[in-house]
Amino acid sequence: MPKRLGRRFYRRPADELARPLLGCRLVRRLDDGTRLSGVIVEVEAYLGIQDQAAHTFGGRRTPRNEAMWGDGGLGYVYFTYGMHHCFNVVAQRTDQPEAVLVRALEPSEGLEAMRERRPKAKRDTDLCSGPAKVCAAMAIDRSLNAEDLVTSDRLWLETAQKITDDQVVRTPRIGIDYAGNWVDRPLRFCVRGHPYLSRSTP
Repeated sequence: MPKRLGRRFYRRPADELARPLLGCRLVRRLDDGTRLSGVIVEVEAYLGIQDQAAHTFGGRRTPRNEAMWGDGGLGYVYFTYGMHHCFNVVAQRTDQPEAVLVRALEPSEGLEAMRERRPKAKRDTDLCSGPAKVCAAMAIDRSLNAEDLVTSDRLWLETAQKITDDQVVRTPRIGIDYAGNWVDRPLRFCVRGHPYLSRSTP
């Protein structure tokens, strides 16, 4: 039986949380009871105040990123480019603002509802193959920002598949050319060769 992830699971540095998130299932229950879910196959770790690519770099604290400053196990949803939402899992403890961006899922429940929400997706492999696609398909927006993934009945994570170390590949993160000497750090974690990734891996 799948088991919901508890607080202790999340309370670790983002780069230590990212790897175990691979193979976990992200679950979204809609207001009408429809259950959408997908298994996480790609994530990126953002290491807070020290990380030039993180929203909290240098101690930045704003209404937009306040959820990142909360306890491990919160969801951090932000709006970007005036058109897309992105979903992150908050790591560490209160006032240690680190998070893991969920970049891609393999859909497992509610595919028809996902297809309705992502009409441009020509194949099922395109439904959740990128952070904005994940949020569109899973009906995740700013109304779920700071949602407690440990207790929520709208959004949570649970156990699903075991991913072995030989299935995991690490690469630099995507789209952070502005991040100085953090650009090339291997903080993107993927299931090697998975067809649902946002970008292929070696």
